Amino acid sequence: MGNVTDKDNEKGLPERKSTRLKNYDYSSAGVYFVTICTGDRKQILSHIVGGDVLDAPKISPKIELTGCGIIARKYLTQLNLSYDILKVDGYVIMPDHIHLMLIVLDNGASGTSPPTRQHSTVSRFVSTFKRFCNKEYGMNIWQRGFNDHIIRDRRDYELHRKYMYENPLRWYYKYLNFEK
Repeated sequence: MGNVTDKDNEKGLPERKSTRLKNYDYSSAGVYFVTICTGDRKQILSHIVGGDVLDAPKISPKIELTGCGIIARKYLTQLNLSYDILKVDGYVIMPDHIHLMLIVLDNGASGTSPPTRQHSTVSRFVSTFKRFCNKEYGMNIWQRGFNDHIIRDRRDYELHRKYMYENPLRWYYKYLNFEK
């Protein structure tokens, strides 16, 4: 069920449910769509700016990174270069969250137990990314955990890439109250 101890239950804390797919080996080769959110969804990573409303269909809104967003981009880039079997295939830094596509390559580690391998891929990448950012920020800005979606096929991949890259436009329309 959750990731709480008996001591936590004695304190009356709610049970935390894992957002990971049960019994799935997150170190296996594949593509993962990951979302990392800021704590309390604070809009501290970027600003979405655009042109005139009439130009919106022709001109995509632009993302202007804040200081926190610049640091996040730095560590996404650095960590991408640091992992042999895991690559960032694309990302977008929104005001209160980051979407990224992670590709886990076949590492040829046959015989390695899934828990050991798991720590070297998706979860480890995200926790290392957060830790490095937080150290430079001087505080924790991230929500606990992260959300993921295991990409199943080419169509699923294309849908999630499109969703990721159109996210600034959806944000802009929401800001203009075009979405309810």
